[in-house]
Amino acid sequence: MGRRSKPRHGSMQYWPRKRASKILPRVNWVQISEDKPGFLGFIAYKVGMRSAIVKDNTPDSMTKGKKIIVPVTILEVPPIKILSVRFYKNNKVAEEVFVGDDKELKNKLKLPKKKQEKNLDEIKNYDQIRVIVYSLAEKTQIKKTPDITEIAISGKPEDQLNLVKGFMNKEIPIKEIFKEGLVDVRGLTKGKGLQGPVKRFGITLRQHKSEKGVRKVGSIGPWHPAHVSFRVPMAGQLGYFTRLCFNNKILSIGKISEKNINPEFGFEHFGKIKTDYLILRGSVQGPAKRQLLLTSSLRPTKKQLKKNLDFISLI
Repeated sequence: MGRRSKPRHGSMQYWPRKRASKILPRVNWVQISEDKPGFLGFIAYKVGMRSAIVKDNTPDSMTKGKKIIVPVTILEVPPIKILSVRFYKNNKVAEEVFVGDDKELKNKLKLPKKKQEKNLDEIKNYDQIRVIVYSLAEKTQIKKTPDITEIAISGKPEDQLNLVKGFMNKEIPIKEIFKEGLVDVRGLTKGKGLQGPVKRFGITLRQHKSEKGVRKVGSIGPWHPAHVSFRVPMAGQLGYFTRLCFNNKILSIGKISEKNINPEFGFEHFGKIKTDYLILRGSVQGPAKRQLLLTSSLRPTKKQLKKNLDFISLI
């Protein structure tokens, strides 16, 4: 019988394999674009997974016109507010104006003592506007401290400025940014701590009579040169890595006050949703209560855009 072989596990694209430094990852907003002016991102919190009944209206689908059951992920999406406005020139921050007026922020966030009291119309020399937003996490039952991140705005600079003025000191709900279509989900995976090379890279177990252990690499390198390559599978951190899920289909967006989808005793490991919610098809990274960043689709595919599913109910 011939020896079975398989390619090594663990992508070398993500290196070094260590814990992420930020819960909400940074985004290369230059690559993401939209036709009409609007915010390109939103902060969400993972609730958990369920099964949902949907009606398949996808053209040329084998189940067209029929009700099917699909796995879905539920996210709680409380409103966000603008903390500051950043004016960019040549991809560098030229000016930043703080516009957040919530008194409670002083007790929860580290804000600069001296704020730039400028009118947004006074700033002229810029080519792009981005905003620093924070989530109103206190409206949920997860926590009280808000999450902060930078979000870009699509459109021309004049349209971006008018959009920011319209939402100044106002709560921005999810329906103002995403309505239907595809979104990318950026966030951290579930942390698993220190793990060995078998679980971390998927190497094969050695023969049961092997010396110095079965769940380890047989040789980590030659005597000369006396050097261990970074490509050798070794024990270390697994999980809590920044990952990106492309083209997640939005099935439903709603308010818990209008349509209550909470189970009687709440969702496992999360509790009950108190604000708006978003239902995506499939799974996303992270455990319950994990902060996630929803962004406009970076590279939508024809196959995903073609799918048309009408959400009916959760199971």
